[in-house]
Amino acid sequence: MKVKRREFLAECLALGVAGCSGIRREHTPRQIDQWKSELARHKIAGLEVGTVQMRWPRLVGKNSRLDVHGRGPQVTVGQLTTDQGASGWGMFLAGGAEGSRVLERFKGKAVTDLFDPGFGITVADARPLDFALHDLAGMILGIPVYEMLGHRGPDATLCYSGMIYFDDLEPPDHPAGIDQVLDNCQFDVDYGYRQLKVKIGRGNKWMEKQEGIQRDIEVTRAIARHFPQVDILVDGNDGFTCDEFIQYLEGIEEVPLFWIEEPFAEAFDDYAQLRTWLKANGKRKTLLADGEYRTDMVLLYELLRRGLIDVSLPDICGLGFTPWRQLIGQMKAIGATTSPHAWGERLKTNYIAHLSTGLGNVVTIEGVTCACDEVDFGDYQLINGKLMPSPAPGFGMKLLGMKPVK
Repeated sequence: MKVKRREFLAECLALGVAGCSGIRREHTPRQIDQWKSELARHKIAGLEVGTVQMRWPRLVGKNSRLDVHGRGPQVTVGQLTTDQGASGWGMFLAGGAEGSRVLERFKGKAVTDLFDPGFGITVADARPLDFALHDLAGMILGIPVYEMLGHRGPDATLCYSGMIYFDDLEPPDHPAGIDQVLDNCQFDVDYGYRQLKVKIGRGNKWMEKQEGIQRDIEVTRAIARHFPQVDILVDGNDGFTCDEFIQYLEGIEEVPLFWIEEPFAEAFDDYAQLRTWLKANGKRKTLLADGEYRTDMVLLYELLRRGLIDVSLPDICGLGFTPWRQLIGQMKAIGATTSPHAWGERLKTNYIAHLSTGLGNVVTIEGVTCACDEVDFGDYQLINGKLMPSPAPGFGMKLLGMKPVK
């Protein structure tokens, strides 16, 4: 049975109403009550929804399923204001046209009617405002979001570049070859990353099967040879069968892998076979990560509980910030780790930095290198491969402008 993200959010909200968030709270009840008292003074007065344009530093090519990704997405954001003059903003988790309906639903409501600083959003209909409400609460209280969450994680977390795609295949009429992939790796290492996630699975759609597997092997080995100081993560986007993926692994026998992501569609037997192969072939420490694409939360949880995979990957926006606060507690309880999917927007990367520093149990963060004229990304620091979130109130980012939703 597929579990919809909205249903998962409803389950999380039910836990919150019952007084159990699935995580240990570091703040005293008195502190939480003081925060609630301050937030209750503020009533929702306005909501402006618009778009901002993210720009990647280069054209991003294909993966095993999708064609060229382009140069960066347009992102819908929402900015809340209160009757006391406070404001907060974040990615708006609904269509832009929904802004007026959401405002009509919540205008005049106290912030505490929608949000509990010890839990997150408390009303399912407030899901589009999940990030904006966290930012708003932090701005009102004068604390970064990670402090609101308890600051029980590391000050800085490993962060990988998620931008190593099939750029050897572009442009189609004159492919650049593996040297282009290496150039992109060099850019990301110079930027500050010490982990690189390498897309593989060329034989799923863009090359003949065996030719594609061989190219995947050549690319991986070339990166390992040219960048011995970095951790390599590989991501198949479900582009292999189990036997095909083991063939790929046999071709990179000497290359250590930090993790393997989505080699094939989630299945108990396939992951058991892969786990057995890894243990038998000197890759016992390689992490298995899954759950990003069309997430079946029941299946994902069972794979994690059985130890067939190690890292839970649902998207930070697809699931939502509040459900992720609860999911981290569930993952800790079964001995699993997390790394919310962030591809596309640097905003996601920065949100996850707060989640990691606030709650811990994030093994590494997906880094998405972006520029944006409408956003000041704030004092986030990527130093020697680790990302430290901004210590400014809220998420520590400023919205400089937005384009109206058409």
